[in-house]
Amino acid sequence: MRHIEPIARFKKIIYTIGLINFLFTFHLAVTAYIDSSYLSLFASQRFVGGIYMAAAGVTVLAFFLIYRVLKRFGDYATSIGLLTLDALSMIGIIWGQYPVVIEISFIINMAILALVSFTYDVFLETYTDVAHTGGVRGFFLALTNSAWILSPLVAGMLVIGHVYTNVYIVALAMLVPVFYLAHKNLRHFHDSHYESPSAWATIREVADLPDIWKLCIINTVLQTFYCWMVIYLPLYLANTIGFDWSSIGIILTIMLLPFILIQAPFGRIADQGWGEKRLMIIGFFIMGAATIALCFIHVPSMIIWAGALFATRCGAALAEVMIETYFFKKVKPQDSNVLSLFRTTRQIPYFIAPIITVVGLIFTSSAGLFIVLGSICLVTIFLIAFIKDTDRHAKANDGVVMTIGKFT
Repeated sequence: MRHIEPIARFKKIIYTIGLINFLFTFHLAVTAYIDSSYLSLFASQRFVGGIYMAAAGVTVLAFFLIYRVLKRFGDYATSIGLLTLDALSMIGIIWGQYPVVIEISFIINMAILALVSFTYDVFLETYTDVAHTGGVRGFFLALTNSAWILSPLVAGMLVIGHVYTNVYIVALAMLVPVFYLAHKNLRHFHDSHYESPSAWATIREVADLPDIWKLCIINTVLQTFYCWMVIYLPLYLANTIGFDWSSIGIILTIMLLPFILIQAPFGRIADQGWGEKRLMIIGFFIMGAATIALCFIHVPSMIIWAGALFATRCGAALAEVMIETYFFKKVKPQDSNVLSLFRTTRQIPYFIAPIITVVGLIFTSSAGLFIVLGSICLVTIFLIAFIKDTDRHAKANDGVVMTIGKFT
């Protein structure tokens, strides 16, 4: 592929990691938009939010321990062990006989999914040099997000009435090629030296890096947007607007197309001198304005809803690739503690999203929550304005981190 130009000896492994992560992302994404609907079969909507909050709490705690596990067992062994736990928790979700078993399995599974994604971040960061970070991350995100595009369509075809089991069985089956490819291609991975300070030391370290600290807050807003949409958008489209699941699957698939259309080319543009900060601001503005507009759409038209949601993801896709590029230009692969804290910003929103809903509904309607969420995105632009842009002229030999890990 010509859209990224990493050092030749690492091209193959970067593409391989991308393929593994594509399959793994499909495994997690195919159930993501039906999880809340499935859980609502035996729990109230408010309690469903509580389940997500519990899962987020477990995940945050796990992220503060993950670098200790990496230091002891290495990234490959850690990823394989987590995939095994992933499979076991999926079995509990599919064949659990009691609601409490399914709920606990879901909480464990959600934490494991986040940790596996983290291990692939470590693999990829080891083989990426600073000068090509935007291109590599843009390619990686585009490939990963293509799994998110396919998954709602597949899930919509597999859901029969209110029976969701088929979707989870397909998700479980997707782990087979993930196991095979990871074992075949990553078993000889040589780890970096992982730092293992305490959680409090990590927080203080990041607090001393003002731009990274701001970026963590910015990413928390973006992940809150994603989290709220994943949990509540399918319920809104089904219960308020009146779409069936086959229609919802098509709408969500169209909605997610910007993640493969935008991220790879704009990752390269960032590397060529546009600067991540400027593009990040544009992304949040589009995302916020388009989300607010959703409040005023009440007709059950697939075309209108797909188009409006497509616009929100144009902004989100641009913002995400700029955040990823900025962050990975600033950190090294051995900074696993900083990376783990950054990735916890994907979990904190599972506390925030239910609060937005519960508190928001006191003052507005379900449709009005789109105004609340969009306004939060727009306000974030003021924070982005205060981060310092990365060096737009970084050379390939500046801050090279690709020499740390290699295969034998």
